[in-house]
Amino acid sequence: MASSGDIFAIAPGSAEGQHYLIVEARFYTELADALLEGATTAFEKAGATYEVLTVPGALEIPAAIAMASELKGDEYDGYVALGCVIRGETTHYEIVSGESARALMDLSVADGIALGNGILTVENEAQAWARARVSDQNKGGGAAVAAMTMAALRALLMED
Repeated sequence: MASSGDIFAIAPGSAEGQHYLIVEARFYTELADALLEGATTAFEKAGATYEVLTVPGALEIPAAIAMASELKGDEYDGYVALGCVIRGETTHYEIVSGESARALMDLSVADGIALGNGILTVENEAQAWARARVSDQNKGGGAAVAAMTMAALRALLMED
């Protein structure tokens, strides 16, 4: 995912005509709102359009992206995964964070999809907010930029 330092900047209007699917987990509603704000702002700035699909939690995000890619893949230039996993008192955190990341990586490598992973995996709510807020690390925006960057890379490689 792109860093908060805008290493991979997307020029305004550079994604004109592109369409993305944002798949968001709404387990933490307010954090989800902040991540979504960052992603949608990045897409709008770049001139891309988007759809939002909501799933219950982070583990459901890869399955939703896989379904969309298989059934409607020609409609999307890329995908953004948004969610948050906060460590709790059990090992559930390791399972959810690890398996969701593994499944997203498997999808992006096996299917060659342009994907921005904006699933936060944090120790506590304060860390989550620091990463979700648009005014702070803006990881939702970073995930959208990552998806657009990978879509541009795929288009460049297809030119040959």
